[in-house]
Amino acid sequence: MSEVRFDIGSLHAAYAQGFSVRSMVEAVHARLVAVDDPGIFIHLADRTSLLAEVLVLGAFDPVAKPLWGIPFAVKDNIDVAGMPTTAACPAFSYTPEKDATVVARLKAAGALVIGKTNLDQFATGLVGVRTPYPVPRNAIDPALVPGGSSSGSAVAVAQGIVSFSLGTDTAGSGRVPAGLNNIVGLKPTVGALSTTGVVPACRTLDSVSIFALMVDDAYAVFSVTAAPDVSDPYSTTVAVAPLVSSPPVLTVGVPAHTDRQFFGDTAMEAGFDTALAKLQSLGCHIVEMPFGDFYNTANLLYEGAWVAERYAAIARFMDAHEAEMHPVTAKIIGGARKLSAADAFRGLYALQAYKAKVAPLIASVDLICVPTAPTHYTVDAVLADPVVTNSRNGTYTNFVNLLDMCGIAVPSGRRSDGLPMSVTLLAAAGKDGLVASLAERIHAAAGTRLGATGWPLPPAAAREPGRDDSIDLAVVGAHLSGMPLNFQLQELGADFRRAARTAAAYRLYALAGQAVPKPGLARAEEGDGVSIDVEIWSLQPAAFGRFVASIPAPLGIGTLELNDGSTCKGFLAESAGLDGATDISGFGGWRRYVGEVLAAS
Repeated sequence: MSEVRFDIGSLHAAYAQGFSVRSMVEAVHARLVAVDDPGIFIHLADRTSLLAEVLVLGAFDPVAKPLWGIPFAVKDNIDVAGMPTTAACPAFSYTPEKDATVVARLKAAGALVIGKTNLDQFATGLVGVRTPYPVPRNAIDPALVPGGSSSGSAVAVAQGIVSFSLGTDTAGSGRVPAGLNNIVGLKPTVGALSTTGVVPACRTLDSVSIFALMVDDAYAVFSVTAAPDVSDPYSTTVAVAPLVSSPPVLTVGVPAHTDRQFFGDTAMEAGFDTALAKLQSLGCHIVEMPFGDFYNTANLLYEGAWVAERYAAIARFMDAHEAEMHPVTAKIIGGARKLSAADAFRGLYALQAYKAKVAPLIASVDLICVPTAPTHYTVDAVLADPVVTNSRNGTYTNFVNLLDMCGIAVPSGRRSDGLPMSVTLLAAAGKDGLVASLAERIHAAAGTRLGATGWPLPPAAAREPGRDDSIDLAVVGAHLSGMPLNFQLQELGADFRRAARTAAAYRLYALAGQAVPKPGLARAEEGDGVSIDVEIWSLQPAAFGRFVASIPAPLGIGTLELNDGSTCKGFLAESAGLDGATDISGFGGWRRYVGEVLAAS
């Protein structure tokens, strides 16, 4: 099989057609060698242990495990059981016995941890160079900073080494590195993803973030991990709304032209204007808004209360080991020792005043669009002036968590000099689905390659059903991937689209007298139906016709309702064919029935 792309849809399609997880692991390591960047990972999973985890996954089942076989990386301030957590400070290192909640949820969904990634020490910085380890190289141009603090996580995705990665975001660490490396960075509503098992920076503001090559991949990971966690007192419930391919006409607020800050980077300024023109072409209504109080809010983050909060997180360690910390990190956090409780309260009062000022602005629009970063800094420029350059990188990010907003950084094209252009969409807490839906449209319109991989964004038809001339077919039994009759689909050139479930309107039966065991799906009496696992495969019209002509009684093809409200063609059984059949609806799908009943008989 030719080189397999690592976006989730492409990798799952490869698995459905015989690509092995062992081959995926080999591909990961081959890409690590090819990229040759010792700064990306601080710790890599042992190959033998990784392959042992594969055995626990069982057969390919993207319904039960929506991230089955998907490789991901974890920022090294987030716990992975059995791997050291350093927060980019070797003296701080410890080896946790338990996964962070978010990691445990991803593993339960079938994803595989490849390793722990480099970062600005203790997640303090937006440049990616404040580490005692080798600095990760920007995936697009190694002369530029990779962005921080989640530098290694962003570069690992941009280079196509993993499908997605976890970062953290307090001041913009899940967005700035995404923008500088031409990938997507989803910064959820604070509390949507549990921070249990995360080394805190500012516990009241910290958010676990997600890097991916595409918006729908990032949102798929969000969908798996966004759930309340009783062990996290800052956890909250955020509805995971489905992405909308054509959101309604939206009013988008943008910084007033006179308030925009690019620090002399005319290419970034022109790139932002181009991005706004694209938003208008997508039907959005652009409204300029004064941005001074957003900037004033941003300035609070490295004053008073929140510097003290960073110190509180590591005070015991820092007081004993300050000489072993990165000097810039130690200077910033150590500044909290000069602060009083009164300083902290003054900061909280100032924040509340700014919240009151900007609340009407936020409420007046559906969402806000800003540049992800105001400029691209070189490594040399940052090393020459580490504090000012870092602060400028947070111009459009520092205020977001303070104001309890969600956001997503998304590539919007290329600047005139060829460097990546990125914008960030922001909205009030809980509107994660809204910002992601519009971000997906922006990314599609940008026409850029994914990260530094050279891979094009898959056409919408390959990511959403019903977007081309092919016909989607829901299979429910022996034609599922890995099942005895799946070869019939592959011989006709069928493409695996996605795992799905029917609406709760069907019953599933194990048919009697079949040479190859297979089920029959039938519509239930009203109120008696359940949701059944299916896979969606796509065939060209001529191939679809040949396939349908070969289907023996009592099976046929009808129109199925799916649990997302869509419909597609799929297998149904004639009522007469259910004589002597066994109702297996309680298993929720044929694969589970085969694994639990037929395999044991």
